[in-house]
Amino acid sequence: MIKIKLIFLCCIAFFLSCNQTIGMDTSTTNVVAGTSKITGKIIIPDDIRENDIQVKFKIPLLISGQYSTYDCLVDQSGEFSLDFDVETDTTFVLLYTDLNFNKVFMVEAVNGGVTNLDITYDSHLEVKNVEVNPSLSKPEIIRIVDVLNKMMAYGRSPTPLYDKSLDEFLDNTKSVVSEKSEVIVDKDSLLSKEVKRIISEEYRLYHYLYSAFEYEDYMKMNYRNTTRDTVGKPTIQKIERTYFSFLKDFNFNDPHVQQRFAFPEMQKTILQNEILDLPPIGESDIPSWLARVKVILADLVGFEDGLYYDILAANAYSQQLNEQVKPLTEKQKAHIAHYWKVGEIAKILFRNNERVVELDKVKSPVVVNDVSTVAQDQIIENIVSKYKGKVIFIDLWATWCGPCLEAMNQFSDTKGQFKDKNVVFVYITNGSSPQKLWEAKIQGIGSDHYYLNKDQWYYMMNHFGFEGIPSYVLYNKEGTLVKKFTGFPGNEKVKEMIDGLLK
Repeated sequence: MIKIKLIFLCCIAFFLSCNQTIGMDTSTTNVVAGTSKITGKIIIPDDIRENDIQVKFKIPLLISGQYSTYDCLVDQSGEFSLDFDVETDTTFVLLYTDLNFNKVFMVEAVNGGVTNLDITYDSHLEVKNVEVNPSLSKPEIIRIVDVLNKMMAYGRSPTPLYDKSLDEFLDNTKSVVSEKSEVIVDKDSLLSKEVKRIISEEYRLYHYLYSAFEYEDYMKMNYRNTTRDTVGKPTIQKIERTYFSFLKDFNFNDPHVQQRFAFPEMQKTILQNEILDLPPIGESDIPSWLARVKVILADLVGFEDGLYYDILAANAYSQQLNEQVKPLTEKQKAHIAHYWKVGEIAKILFRNNERVVELDKVKSPVVVNDVSTVAQDQIIENIVSKYKGKVIFIDLWATWCGPCLEAMNQFSDTKGQFKDKNVVFVYITNGSSPQKLWEAKIQGIGSDHYYLNKDQWYYMMNHFGFEGIPSYVLYNKEGTLVKKFTGFPGNEKVKEMIDGLLK
């Protein structure tokens, strides 16, 4: 239940990120290894005192195949400024403040340019006004969020799908997306044609990500929702590669699709899908790897050539850099230079590699601790007792939890500052994380890891009063619980907590 809830919340966060600027040239995807800047001001009434206001950013990276996240502290005058890497000539940045998490904005960031965003709040911390320069169509900013909320809420009583064929399930998935677009998006007279298409494309990507690509979990949820049986389980049909023929409906070579906020997540899902089983790029030369990939994908996506495959190859290298935090080998660097020459994709990969080289220097070795025989009511004591005399920072996470992974990525540089200090980082997950994927991901995380069974996990969650993840627990050197909280509060706050216990 926790997993389903968080998948849905992740989808909401991404759905809210669909506000793209009207009038931009989306006829081509222009890859560029560049930088951009966002500045702005947070304006609140004089009688409201808020300290340490943060603006939170999420930035899609087409070639890196991931999202960069940043927490930017607002100064005493209410101003903020963030410089960041971009990978296309125009990038759309999702942001919100911790004054009101429900009000999400999307602004256009241009390579080499500066975008300014001023947000005014009223006395109830509701957004009163938004000023963007270069200017966007403010009415459409507001309408996009409203429309996406309606799309998520819209629906009839659940239809039994757990006992239907795969073709019937996919037909239903397609019809649900079409119906929501027709009933909610197409009939909205306040939205332009371009924005309607953007919303529909974005929603379709994410609907397929959490339904078609999560077939087994989706069937279990559908069974529970339609039968009200919380004990039994449906018979899960076996999926073959041909099941993914629905991918050709997306036309991944279309620049409009490549520029959708959800596209990097779709690429990551395709690369990691166990049924598609795309080969790791390793030290293969790129043409040879692409030839093997096309044997699997070409018929499913509906084409054999195009920029899509270059993006996929770059994303495959990025999987190594992002997931394993493993620098490129000399042979890999030679293959990249030979294939992309001095092009922008090569520049981006080499830029990312430089960062990973630095992270690899401070990454702790992976230690997997077996607690399979430990009783559930002793699991916490068993783990904490291993680290006597150390500050213990525990991270409860899962491989499918986007916010968990984003927090780890965001915290990686700060975490490296604690190397050789009297603190241990402990990562705990359970069987909802596929073991093969978990084993791969922890190589990039480093530190100590635990894989709990269902009873151990629920005991721990209930003991600390957690309802979702990511959740965190902090112990001092004496093994005394100091803090527990859900949701990553940002690098500076976590660093401050740990530093305070190391003194």
